[in-house]
Parts: sequence; C-alpha cells; structure tokens
Amino acid sequence: MAQLIRQSLVAYGAPLCETVADTPAPRGTEVLVRIERCGVCHSDLHVQDGYFKLGGDKMLDITKGRALPFTLGHEIAGVVERAGPDAAGAKVGDKVAVFPWIGCGQCIPCRHGEENNCAASRHLGINLDGGYASHVLVPHPRYLIDYAPLTASFAGALMCSGLTSYAALQRLTDRADRGPVLLIGLGGVGSMGFAFARALFGTAPLVADIDAAKRSAALAAGAAGAFDPADPGARKAVLSASGGVYAVADFVGSDSSLAFATGVLARGGKVVITGLLGGGFSTAVAMFPIKAMTIEGTLTGTLAQAREVIALARSGKIAPIAIRERPMRDAQAALDDLRAGKVAGRVVLTN
Repeated sequence: MAQLIRQSLVAYGAPLCETVADTPAPRGTEVLVRIERCGVCHSDLHVQDGYFKLGGDKMLDITKGRALPFTLGHEIAGVVERAGPDAAGAKVGDKVAVFPWIGCGQCIPCRHGEENNCAASRHLGINLDGGYASHVLVPHPRYLIDYAPLTASFAGALMCSGLTSYAALQRLTDRADRGPVLLIGLGGVGSMGFAFARALFGTAPLVADIDAAKRSAALAAGAAGAFDPADPGARKAVLSASGGVYAVADFVGSDSSLAFATGVLARGGKVVITGLLGGGFSTAVAMFPIKAMTIEGTLTGTLAQAREVIALARSGKIAPIAIRERPMRDAQAALDDLRAGKVAGRVVLTN
C-alpha cells in the first residue's frame, strides 16, 4: 500500500512538518483522490494559529474537535485513485476538483443545499484532513467536479477563492445594475472576485486596495477606478466617482475595510463580507434605517455554486489569475510568505 505523505499541523502556532501514514482505503461511498495541486489560502493561517481575531484582545478558539496531526488545505485538484464499493460514478483516473465544504447531510442547511453553512461540518482542511498531502479521502463522489480543460492549479483555486468571490458577488446582483460594484481587497479571493465581476456584471468594477501595484494591475485589466482606502481622501474620491456605491464586496473583513465600505454606500446600498482578517466594527444603529443599508456575511459557497463556477471558467469567460506553483514540501514557506504579505495572486502546492 502506498504511503500517505502529509505536511502536518502537529501543534498550534508551530511550523508544519512532514508526517507519514498508511494511505486510507475508501469504504462505502468514499473516494480516494491522489492530489496533484492544492492552493494555499489565508484561512489556513487561522487554522494553524488556532483562532480568529475578534477585535481588541478577543479571540475565537477554533482548536476544538480537531485531532493532531492535522492536514490543512482545501483548494484541491487531483486524480481518482480508488473508490469504495458504493461510490457510484467515480472512475479511476478521472481528473477532478474537490468541493471541500462538506456538511453532515442531515441538518436544515444541508437539506437546503447549503452544506457550507452546516454547524456539524466536515470541511476538508478545516474539520477533516485536507490537501497538503499526497492523497485525500472524499466522503462521496458528488463532491468531485470534472474541470477539463482548465489547469489543475486553477481548478483547485476555484474551490475556495473562486467560489467565495462568486457567492459574494451573486448576493450583490440585485444592486449591480445601479452602478459599478466596489471590490475591497485584491488578494487571492479579491483577484478572483475581480475576474468574476468582469464576467457577471455589465459595468467594470471599482477596486480598493492599500497596495499600489495591485491597484495599477487592476486598472490595466479594466477596473473603472482604483482607490487606496488608507488615503484620507479616498472616501470622497469614491463618492465623487460614483455618487455612492450600491454594492460592495469586502474581501478583507477588517474593521477598517468595513468602515470604508459603509462610508461609501449610497442609500439602499449593500455590503457583503467574505474576508476573515478580523477586528471589531461599530456604527450607530440608526444608520441602518437612515441609509437603508444591508451588511451581510457569506462563508464560501454551495456545491451547486461550485459547479457553476467551474462551468463559467470552462466557458472561457473568466481570465485565470496569477498563480505561482511551489512543491508540496514548501507548504510552510508558502504560509510564511502569505502571512508576510509577499503573495500576489495565488500560491498552489504541487505533488
């Protein structure tokens, strides 16, 4: 039996290290996928740390219910290597992207197709061992999506950064015909969001990022305007350019990014938050009815949306984002670079 080689989390706040175990044999509906590519995501840093920052000194402990050593990684593309006896439709040799946001299958969100919102989730790389490894065990073949003719790196990245940005933008479609959508943050998810916004909406988006190089790249790619949210004059500049924004996607998720988002909203505008950077936010309650504004969050996306994302990318309407490939053994170095803000586009680990 082939060995399962993993870049494992063995202690919270500590570097990953290589561990070796027996490759699991799929049972029932399970499918064993040999991993070809796995993207590196900012949420992997939160899992490695074991907490989310909630603002001030407050933190949300996310260590419970996860046995160590644990394998991070949820942007997975690979090849079906073995299938359990009840895994109907899984064919050895198929190249697939793996939908990682798997639920219990029994709760109300799961029964409504929202496994990503399951409270007893089995998310790969979050609750169950994920993709920083040679293989991953997938509970059912329905979570496998044919991605040809896309590259494995792009297909894997679509399962989180692509899906998350797409799901956020879908929540803004009822406002997008009123003017350009504003995208805050042009990191891995935000750069995917820019690509999807160009495909989904008739008007080129506005963008905001503290990185001048990312702003310049967005303008060169067709953004209607680019702003530095740290600039004291940025809010006035956005309002001058748009008259007030009706749809904002906050791909950062910090107190400052949300303050900027709500500060440029038109009356009746909406902010969707996907970022998890952390922090606290407060505003006068009266401002909600006065501005008739909506603030909501979204966590990744559904299996149906993942299939839509792959289909949209396969149609050629989504420009591939910048991807840098690194060997799987460099997983910790890739996380270090991401933490230090040295990553543009997406880093993908390869086997």
